[in-house]
This record gives sequence, C-alpha cells and structure tokens, in this order.
Amino acid sequence: MEKQTYSLLFLDGDGIGPEVNAEVKKVISWLNDNTTYTFSMDEGLVGGAAIDAEGTPYPNSTQKKAKVADAIFLGAVGGPKWADVDFSNRPEQGLLNLRQDLNLFANLRPAFVFDCLQEASALKAAYASGVDVLIIRELTGGLYFGEPRGLTGKEGAREGFNTLRYNEEEIRRIAKFAFETSRKGNRRICSVDKANVLESMVLWRKVVNEVAEDYPDVELTHMYVDNAAMQMVMEPTQFDIILTENMFGDILSDLSASLTGSIGMLPSASLGLRDKSGFAKGVFEPVHGSAPDIANKNIANPTAAILSLSMFLKHSLGDITTARLVVSAVQFVLASGVRTSDIMEEGCVEVSTTEMGNQILQALDQILAMQKNAS
Repeated sequence: MEKQTYSLLFLDGDGIGPEVNAEVKKVISWLNDNTTYTFSMDEGLVGGAAIDAEGTPYPNSTQKKAKVADAIFLGAVGGPKWADVDFSNRPEQGLLNLRQDLNLFANLRPAFVFDCLQEASALKAAYASGVDVLIIRELTGGLYFGEPRGLTGKEGAREGFNTLRYNEEEIRRIAKFAFETSRKGNRRICSVDKANVLESMVLWRKVVNEVAEDYPDVELTHMYVDNAAMQMVMEPTQFDIILTENMFGDILSDLSASLTGSIGMLPSASLGLRDKSGFAKGVFEPVHGSAPDIANKNIANPTAAILSLSMFLKHSLGDITTARLVVSAVQFVLASGVRTSDIMEEGCVEVSTTEMGNQILQALDQILAMQKNAS
C-alpha cells in the first residue's frame, strides 16, 4: 500500500514542553515503521524559548515553517522567567499569534475518564464513570481577540478594558463545525452562553439555533455558563458535546481536568477549515501548562501530548482506527498499573516521563501483534 506523507512541525516551547514532545516523537517514529504513514518532523521555536533566542515569541522562521507544515505539535509556553516581559511580547502571545495566523478557529478539548483512573478523579467513582465530554471552543474571536482593548489612565485612575465581540459568520462557522462533529458521535450538543446579560451571546444563541435547523438529527440544548460549570461537576455524563465561546471554553475545559484526575491527561486540537479531501490543518497540544516547577526532572506526564497525536489522526486525517490504536496503548499501560507521579495511586508503579513513553511503545507492539494473530 502506498505511503501517505505528511509534514509535522514540533514547537516544544518551554518548561516540560520538550520532555513531553520527545515522547510524542517516539510514537510518531513507531507509526512510520508500522503503518502506511510517513511523517517527516521539523522543529521551531515558540514562547519563552523564542524570546530568549530571537526576542519574539513567534519568530518569522517559525511562522514560515508553520504555514507549510501539515500539523504542528506544541509542547507548552510560558513561565515565571518571562513574567516581567511586556504584555504584547509574552510567551503566550506566540500561541495566540500561531492560532490566529493559521485561522485555527475550532478548539477541541475532550475530557474522558479511563475506568482504571476513576479513583483519581475529584468526583466519586459513581459520578466519574462514563464521563466522555468534548468541548468545542471558538478560538479566534471573543474576549481574547476583541477590539478595543487596553490599559489607560494614570495611577489612581487606571482602567483596563476588553471587548467580547462576535460577528455572525464566526458563530455560524464554529456552530457548523460542532454539528458536523456531532454527527460522527451521539448527536447531542449543549450550547453554552450568557445570553441573559450579554448582547454578543444573544446573537450567539440566535445563530446557533439557525444552524441547528439544518441538522434536525442532532439534539440541541442551551445552558448559561455558570449553570454549565455547576452541572459539569454535579452530573457530567449528561454532556456529549459542549459548544461555547473562547473564554468560556477555556475555563470549562480546565474545569474538566478535575473530572479526569489530572490536567496531564487532557489533549487538545485546534483546527481550521477542512479541504476538499476532508483534511484539516491544526495545532495539537496537551492542555497542561509548562509546569516549570517540574521541568527537567523527567517526571512530567506525557500522556496528554501522546493523546493529542491521536486527535491528529482522528480529526485531521479521519483515521479512527489508528487513533484508537494510540488511545488503546495508553489505556493498556494505565490499566497495568503504570503511573507518572501526578496520577500515582497506592499499589501502582511510578515511572518517569521517558519510561511512560517506552511503556506506551511496548503496548503498541503488543496490541499490533495481537491484531495480526487474530487475523
């Protein structure tokens, strides 16, 4: 069978970013050897590392590489080292500029609880069991990008201001993306807004309802964001897909970390429009931050970064089979009692970042061998 070739750009970033991305690279090399894919891998700078080297969090060299790559794998950005850098040049601006530059308007953040990690969840096992939520967050509009914004005034009379702004096309685009995604699953969407007090959210709800008319097979409900946050903790299994605006999605997806037991377990994908073949270019990254307090100690959990690779396979390439293979390998290792320190439980075996990656590679070999024997 002819090999499918894709170019991947690794932006390791700061803190634990290089450590977790190193384990993703090992899995990609395994895929090169054992599947019909050929993935080439290049590297670039972003965030604090780019500031240190080139004075900007998103250098021109990185921008050029990002535009021609089929997918970007980001580690993490930021840390106290750059706390006093001017706001417009902070490490996080590198990530925001990357998303905006590539027009990656759809952010997918799943929250799921493996059966073997139910005890690690902040919820009782009875509530955590069966949790499988996908938050679809609009990524290039809203409060984070709205204008006008800024800081004005002299000391004693200073003012900071931001604008929550959306136009109809931005809302329609992300709503259609959510409905199309829902058709591949359980066909249930809860649109989360604050339409009782914000005009931008009144428009959000109206446009989402209009888009829903073209998807009569998908069940649509609405919920205010404050109630949604409470319901995610009280009854998370009621949700399938949550569709929401930029800042709400940022907050709710981090809240969902408490459901999984560790933010180190949460992957994400930021996608643009699909081409005629169905391929969507994107940035794939773990939800966790740069965790500078544990950087260079070889104890970070690489699971979310590796699961982000499975999201690339599923949501960009449409290869559900290989995506499930990667997820199954992670699940196999966790079920065997292997843990990094953030999800360590009594009776389990604690391993390093590197060893967790090695264990997942071994699981991939075992699963592939079982599949071959079964056929």
